Amino acid sequence: MPHDHGHSHIDPDSGDRRISIAIWANGLLTVAQVVGGILSGSLALIADALHNFSDMASLVIAFGARKISRRPADERMTFGYGRIEIVAALINYTTLILIGLYLIYEGGMRMIDPPAVMGWTVVILGGVALVIDTLTAMLTYSMQKGSVNIRALFLHNLSDALSSVAVMVAGTLIILWDMRWVDPAITIGIAVYILYLSFTEIGGPIRTLMLGSPPDIDGKDVVAAIREVGGVADVHHVHLWQMQEHAAALDCHIVVARDRMGDIGTIKEEIKSVLCVCFSIEHSTLEFEPGDTVHQDAQLFGHGS
Repeated sequence: MPHDHGHSHIDPDSGDRRISIAIWANGLLTVAQVVGGILSGSLALIADALHNFSDMASLVIAFGARKISRRPADERMTFGYGRIEIVAALINYTTLILIGLYLIYEGGMRMIDPPAVMGWTVVILGGVALVIDTLTAMLTYSMQKGSVNIRALFLHNLSDALSSVAVMVAGTLIILWDMRWVDPAITIGIAVYILYLSFTEIGGPIRTLMLGSPPDIDGKDVVAAIREVGGVADVHHVHLWQMQEHAAALDCHIVVARDRMGDIGTIKEEIKSVLCVCFSIEHSTLEFEPGDTVHQDAQLFGHGS
């Protein structure tokens, strides 16, 4: 069954412009929220500012990664530079986790002795943040479907928008009923949500960097499909991994009966066709072995015996 990665193709220059706009918007918002948080005494506002600052840093990292990823393969990076976007995503998710843990600590300290908070400043800046966070999320939404790097940014901005709503609620409750404890409580809620998103998504980049098999391809199905090709007696030493986010690769040893060794060209062509059509694997390295000299006790996956 064909595997469709479903990633959309957006003009690189257009995508770069979107990220540039988002960087400036988040930078200005961060400064405004830090100043407002200090003047108003709102930890929730400063928490949202830190989250926005992490977004800005993430956008800068993603912007640089997109540029580097377009470099062609060379003698130093024979697989190309595309995996830099996976590294960028891992950095961004790790940053989110650290920020989430810090905010839980700070929120817990302020729950013990809630300080005075200027509710109107919190509400106004929270509203401005909501507009900018929503704009940034919209800029990256259509791009995130085809890139784990941009998806990390989109989740950053989506969580920011929700955080801004929470900050506005906190400010409103402080204005109406002087519920100062709500500010650190909502901060902790924002932090928990940040951690949830981060731990949910970070597994993908880690799996790719650890040379794990693509999550949408079952290695056993690949082996079964190869074994069904005429002339193939067995398969072993299978390695299946992702060179880049949307480029799966495979290398393996194919066992062929001695009397079929003259048909290796045809067998190889059919195997590569099956891999491409059924599993979207366009890069494969196949080593053929005659059945009478095959590796003994060779592992199916990996390179042990």
